[in-house]
Amino acid sequence: MKLLVIGSGGHEHALVWKRLLALVGSLVFLAMPFAGLAAETNSPDILANLRPEHPRLILTASDWNDLRTRRTNDTELSAILTKAVTGARQLLNTPPVIYQKQGKRLLAVSREALRRIELCSFAYRLTGEKVFLDRAQKEMLTVVAFKDWNPSHFLDTAEMTAGLALGYDWLFADLPVSVRGTIRKAIVEKGLNPAFDLNGHWNGWQRSENNWNQVCFGGLTLGALAIADENPELARKFLTLARSGNLNGLKPYAPDGIYPEGPGYWNYGTTYQVLMLSALQTALGTDWGLARQPGFLPSAAALLTQIGPTGRPFNFADGHDSVAFYPTLYWFAQTLRQPELVGFQNEQLQTRLTAPPSRRTVDAFFPLLAIWTRGLPEQIFPPALPLAWHGDGHNPVGVFRSSWTDSNALFLAFKGGTASANHAHMDAGSFVLEADGVRWACDLGPQDYYSIESKGWNLFKRTQDSDRWRVYRLNNFSHNTLTLGGQLHTMTGDARITAFTTNSATVNLSEIFAGQAVRVIRSFATGANRSVLIHDEVGGAKPGLSVRWQMVTHADIQLEKGAAVLRQDGQVLSAQIISPAGARFEIGSAQPPQDGVNQSNPNTRLLTLNTSVPASGNLTLEIKLQPGLARGR
Repeated sequence: MKLLVIGSGGHEHALVWKRLLALVGSLVFLAMPFAGLAAETNSPDILANLRPEHPRLILTASDWNDLRTRRTNDTELSAILTKAVTGARQLLNTPPVIYQKQGKRLLAVSREALRRIELCSFAYRLTGEKVFLDRAQKEMLTVVAFKDWNPSHFLDTAEMTAGLALGYDWLFADLPVSVRGTIRKAIVEKGLNPAFDLNGHWNGWQRSENNWNQVCFGGLTLGALAIADENPELARKFLTLARSGNLNGLKPYAPDGIYPEGPGYWNYGTTYQVLMLSALQTALGTDWGLARQPGFLPSAAALLTQIGPTGRPFNFADGHDSVAFYPTLYWFAQTLRQPELVGFQNEQLQTRLTAPPSRRTVDAFFPLLAIWTRGLPEQIFPPALPLAWHGDGHNPVGVFRSSWTDSNALFLAFKGGTASANHAHMDAGSFVLEADGVRWACDLGPQDYYSIESKGWNLFKRTQDSDRWRVYRLNNFSHNTLTLGGQLHTMTGDARITAFTTNSATVNLSEIFAGQAVRVIRSFATGANRSVLIHDEVGGAKPGLSVRWQMVTHADIQLEKGAAVLRQDGQVLSAQIISPAGARFEIGSAQPPQDGVNQSNPNTRLLTLNTSVPASGNLTLEIKLQPGLARGR
């Protein structure tokens, strides 16, 4: 599989061609069953079609044979398999993980155990080298001996169960009977049983509408399917719960595929959702129709739309803005028969395949690319998606871009939404901006959870007076939005995208400023030479109320009366105040309070406009951002 980049000279023709292909593909897709998604069984016994033999989780015996056969004529597959085996070989002399919590979490240990078990189990099935079998067995017996898998923070239990389930299933035939019994007992007692503990206070994930639901049901579903033939009663009980309970975790994707917890948590929750769907398919021959839930399959294109030309996502909520690699997108590309979904991801894949082994750790689910890339063509075109796109949901998002093929293209992504959503920030109305390969307007992302919780702050309490909003990176004082009266946004307020065209959009922020103004409307528009106009209307506010417009940036800023020039990486962006007349930009500090909890933000500045509401109670702010030379491109 190779990425075919279309040159700018034939861009318009290619774009039309690609969109026609996309339309035809969509019509064909709608007229046929989803690739690889069998119809839900009507059998009253949820285990009626259980594959009797191991392995049955995600890869079956025929899949392993197919990998060995195909690698001789598929250079990319061979590189993926070699990378996976190399990653496993690097683990052979490392000591097993130890039970060591960080605050309330054992999660880092669970994830590392999962990574080690999966890599070594995969390498053994592929090569037959006993050293990998022994290493996987050693890791599994180590975590089996843990006193628990920390069910009070159930993600830890779920990810550990997933690792043990894959190792148990993939290595089943070559593990001693006594070892299989020990591992199976741990999956039951430390993994599945806590999900039914009526005395525990950790099972809210079964009803939650966020990533916890997907990760916990996903990890434990692997566990239930792995031991289903030996313990069918418990497997039936859990799988029955999962079939209905997982619907809660899929609700947030509706209606348009925007994951309300941001692209970073899309990757986390969706990866475990895909593991669950894949395992159900190979073990039971059905996914119970879960993949067809509104917004889930379209979420792949929605995610792709939210990634800028630099490869960095619009990292709203608790997400990082580094260039990201999403292996799960390959499953979507394969399932939907839309290879263009991984056009840009393939560049990241090639980087990982060619990186020296000592420089990059092989991720836990990297080996699954061996099956998720199967059937994709060698030449993959860039996405044939709209240049202007928006979607609704808990955190509605809009995006404008000038090209899908130009690495210097304009990319403007903005959002509405509410700070009451899971992992949300007070960032309604915020935006990120890229042009000329530079991210000019940034989102600082989250602060490490433990660094906050270890100081006694309650990070996940969802009230207006929560410690969460004392964290600078999470409140509105650090986002590219408005602040009125120096106050926090209203946490329960909800901002909606109320209008959208091919070059303009409107976000109603009125609820975010309830009690401060009757009406607050933010509009975005893109114009000639990739210019961006941000227009804010504040109405029905108390005269004299302070209003602060700001943009977070890593660029150097030079002020020029009612304008500013930003410079970064040899490129230039100009900012001009259109309204109010006579207003001037200021350079503000992006450093948080020195309270021993908030972490610093090096090499970061704020471009700000500070003004106040006039006697009329109404105020207009209008800022023009122009990439290129200070006097225009």
